[in-house]
Amino acid sequence: QVQLVESGGGLVQPGGSLTLSCAASGFTFSQSDMSWVRQAPGKGLQWVSSITPTGSNTFDDASVKGRFTISRDNAKNMLYLQMNSLKPEDTAVYYCKRPGYSERGPGTQVTVSS
Repeated sequence: QVQLVESGGGLVQPGGSLTLSCAASGFTFSQSDMSWVRQAPGKGLQWVSSITPTGSNTFDDASVKGRFTISRDNAKNMLYLQMNSLKPEDTAVYYCKRPGYSERGPGTQVTVSS
């Protein structure tokens, strides 16, 4: 079955950086668009970034554009999110998922606070 396991979250000060990872299995990762989404406390899911199967195209929400970079390693079935210049409003649980599918992993908590 599909498994998505996120890691790399933590507590970071404003302006800091984190790199999130997502290990994927149970589907043909190299042929799948992939996305990062997040859920802040008390709010719904928010799309963050997406990447096409070969990694040739990426798309970012305006709130993270220029600060976050999505990437993938198809040989390792891994998805990444490099997050720079973090802001308190980036605080959320981050999930990786396939667009149009409901499965998502347990998520990884990112807290940006001084």
